[in-house]
Amino acid sequence: MAFTTLGLAAPIIEGVRAMGYSEPTPIQLRAIPLILSGQDVIGSAQTGTGKTAAFALPILSKLGAHAAAGPRVLVLEPTRELAAQVETSFRDLSRFTDLRVAVVYGGVGYGEQTDQLRRGLDVLVATPGRLLDHMQRGAARLDRVEYLVLDEADRMLDMGFLPDVKRIVERVPKARQTCLFSATVPPDIASLIKWAMNQPEVVEIGSRRSPAETVKHVIYPVEDEQKSDLLLSLLDQMNWESVIVFCRTRHRADRIGTFLRKHDHAVAILHSDRTQREREDALKGFRDGRFDVLVATDIAARGLDVADVSHVINYDVPTHPEDYVHRIGRTGRANTTGDAFTLMCVADRRHVADIERFIGHRIEQVVLDGFAYEKSVLFTESGKPRPTKKILGVFNRSGRTFRPRRR
Repeated sequence: MAFTTLGLAAPIIEGVRAMGYSEPTPIQLRAIPLILSGQDVIGSAQTGTGKTAAFALPILSKLGAHAAAGPRVLVLEPTRELAAQVETSFRDLSRFTDLRVAVVYGGVGYGEQTDQLRRGLDVLVATPGRLLDHMQRGAARLDRVEYLVLDEADRMLDMGFLPDVKRIVERVPKARQTCLFSATVPPDIASLIKWAMNQPEVVEIGSRRSPAETVKHVIYPVEDEQKSDLLLSLLDQMNWESVIVFCRTRHRADRIGTFLRKHDHAVAILHSDRTQREREDALKGFRDGRFDVLVATDIAARGLDVADVSHVINYDVPTHPEDYVHRIGRTGRANTTGDAFTLMCVADRRHVADIERFIGHRIEQVVLDGFAYEKSVLFTESGKPRPTKKILGVFNRSGRTFRPRRR
């Protein structure tokens, strides 16, 4: 089915063609007609499936021409990177219209953002905290919003933004259309849906609990003090093009990034304590190939526009099972194959067990051939170490995956 069959406005179809899209994805096929009809929608799909266009295309089609007063569309995002990316998508898709799009987020000055808000715009993409700042300053008014999108709602909950989101929604007219996109629907999100939405239709594509079938994911058990050495050995021995290394904390990301740089890897570091310029430079350099390793916290797990990632390595096991699915979803996108490796020490067994229950199957444990393990690291189903004296593994022909063997 082509985009031309979905009822989108002609200028928006031109924008789609200019971006090189030919056929809608499953989430777009199901969500676009519902949003065009005026229905509130709750959407869920795996990363890399065109979720942003699923709400941007129908909303832009319904806006028509630029209106002096606004904004008429408000999209809330949990992070600056997501906000910037979504704003770019709206601009690209509306390039053959006179619609005005702007983005506001923290970490930069207020001046240019304030000017854009006061000039009048149709679409505003924002992070909750900075939008509230503009509202308190009198620069942002939401009384003409017709379309509200709460994107990555569960992530906003995790980051503590839910009270801010509720304050913003209270300032938006009740006579509006609301779309909410969320990987999971915990109780707090369910209460927000009940309060903020009007009989929403649920659009769920694929299983939210399962990693993409194109991703081969395994666990490398290792003692905690050997994690850094194992990470370095993996990078030295594997065939890879670009790697995202996920760490649990900002301090750890800085430490691992510095460690890899000392061993001659071109590394970018991404977390919330980096300045906006540093974050933009890290992402641009990783996309352009100037950096081949991106060390990041979970700020990079969802939504960032980074394609062709061949490998994901979880230096730290995520504490939330949903984050595991999102992290390894950064590779194997758009039907390409990818590999995801997780380094697990004894203290991580509980989190791994939670992940395995969440995705519905055990994750294979493997070892790296030639690495000097200090002691047995493979575990039985009960979580106890296997009584082996020495554990080795061997490459398959591609050099990308391993199977364990014993001596």
